[in-house]
Amino acid sequence: MFNQLARIIKGSFNYRIMRTFQKRLSLILLAGLILVVVVGAGLYFRFARPIGNGPTGPIVTREWFSKSWTTNQILLAGLGDSVTAGFGARKGYSYFDRLVKNPADEFPDMDGLCLSRVLPNLRTTNLAVSGSTSFEVTARQLTLLKTNSLNVFGIVVITTGGNDLIHNYGRTPPREEAMYGATSDEAAPWIENFGRRLEATIGEIQNRFPGGCLIFLANIYDPTDGLGDAEMAGLPPWKDSTKILAAYNGVIQRCADKFPAVRVVDMHGAFLGHGIHCTHFWRKSYDFHDPHYWFYSNLEDPNERGYDAIRRLFLIEIAKTQRQIK
Repeated sequence: MFNQLARIIKGSFNYRIMRTFQKRLSLILLAGLILVVVVGAGLYFRFARPIGNGPTGPIVTREWFSKSWTTNQILLAGLGDSVTAGFGARKGYSYFDRLVKNPADEFPDMDGLCLSRVLPNLRTTNLAVSGSTSFEVTARQLTLLKTNSLNVFGIVVITTGGNDLIHNYGRTPPREEAMYGATSDEAAPWIENFGRRLEATIGEIQNRFPGGCLIFLANIYDPTDGLGDAEMAGLPPWKDSTKILAAYNGVIQRCADKFPAVRVVDMHGAFLGHGIHCTHFWRKSYDFHDPHYWFYSNLEDPNERGYDAIRRLFLIEIAKTQRQIK
């Protein structure tokens, strides 16, 4: 009987040990799983930049393109930097190309929505150069834009100023038109000069079109989604980046307010939530309908989905002025 009682006690003791071991093992496995999930989520939100697929950007009203706007001679001219030059996009898929003509595999919602459909006597010239600064637009590109005859109306699309901000990427001390890393005080005179150059550019463009023109000037987007933390993309920190960007965009808006022929295309607002924080669902800029990255691998240019969005932004602003295109 004693031996039987001993076996019962021993069995009960072993059972408790086994149960304790199982509980501890379960806790260890649960902690490990939680750690894996936390680390995985951290890596995802830190590095993941899904591009997505399909159409993107605002909806363009099809009714605007149901009939010809004018049969007069129209010249669509592109000026500025790599965004208008179409860097990173296949031929036919830049925003400038898609303004003119739909590619063969156009998205159904945009099929037939292009300028060549409503402007039968449209000519084009794209003088934009990748890497160009605002100074180079005035000093080099405008010299290639010839003065047109009175019977030609101009539609001019421009993206400029972005390279003024990012050139040098912090590798050299900041200077005008290469001001990465500058303080607001350092940048103040350069911002004023940008305003003078921009106004001079607008004036020269208008001189090239004695028959009249409309100028569609994009403001500058922010790949950091308004947070100014370029170091998250591997670049040096730049404390005053958002202030200086806002100042440049302020110059662009004031230029549009000063010149009746100028319209601002709001790339900055449209691209918020599609930069390096596109997966951060807790941020105000998060786009629940399209939480994807619209930038190219070099961070500063759009990818093809980004170009689709830009094409739509420009096309909407141009279509709004169709009665002024003559």
